[in-house]
Amino acid sequence: MHSHHWPHQSFTAPFTTTGRSALVRPPPWHYAGWLLNVAFRFDALAAMPLVPDAVGRPVGTGCVHFADWQACTDGHELLDPVLSQYRETIVVLEIERPDGSLCMYCPAIWVDQDISMVRGLLQGWPKKMGSTWLTRSLPLDHPAAALLRRGSKLGASLAVKDRRLFEAHAEFTGQPGRPLGFLTHATIGAVGWADLRQPEQFPELALVKPDIVERTGGYWHEVSASLRMASHPGEDIGLLGDLVVEDASAGWLGLTVAGARDA
Repeated sequence: MHSHHWPHQSFTAPFTTTGRSALVRPPPWHYAGWLLNVAFRFDALAAMPLVPDAVGRPVGTGCVHFADWQACTDGHELLDPVLSQYRETIVVLEIERPDGSLCMYCPAIWVDQDISMVRGLLQGWPKKMGSTWLTRSLPLDHPAAALLRRGSKLGASLAVKDRRLFEAHAEFTGQPGRPLGFLTHATIGAVGWADLRQPEQFPELALVKPDIVERTGGYWHEVSASLRMASHPGEDIGLLGDLVVEDASAGWLGLTVAGARDA
């Protein structure tokens, strides 16, 4: 029986000869967005079930990023913004690697766009569906604009499967802010896919980190913030217990992911 080579041009499913309907195009992936970053302390031991041993040991600090993104490949998505815009909530934990260096690890992340979800899974970011809302700061001196100045207020929330999981309130202090969370160290992802031909086996995990080739912006504005995490029957992030806010900032960021490499 002759094998038939069926050429396709799809980076991800659906696999077709044109590749037009593939959910995700190959990198580079360009991202620009507005972020509210809330750094917290927690009991490091509580995070052990969330972090693969090979990644390292949680040190007891982490960050929630509420993000309003616009992303593209060759730019065609900017002409059809339903393809480019999405919001997400990212939790990262600071990890001491076996060699003593520091990294971030993402045990939980929720997004409202299928394109972003699959891009994330390819990078080892465990994206699930969720509804994120956050106040945008607009360059207008107007009550609705949350202008970047002392006293302006911001809010953010995440709901997952109809239950509100995170809620944050923030206020600009008028001072420069600091990069927090995944803005401070490379973030390691855990990639693994189940094989239904062997349903009794759990996937082997590969650790990867993104190849970021361009970063712009990142001038952060300090905010004072409160953060509340509610219990959720379908999410393990509650294992972290009480989160104590340490620092918070807001601002704009642009970056480009060219691919990934072994971590």
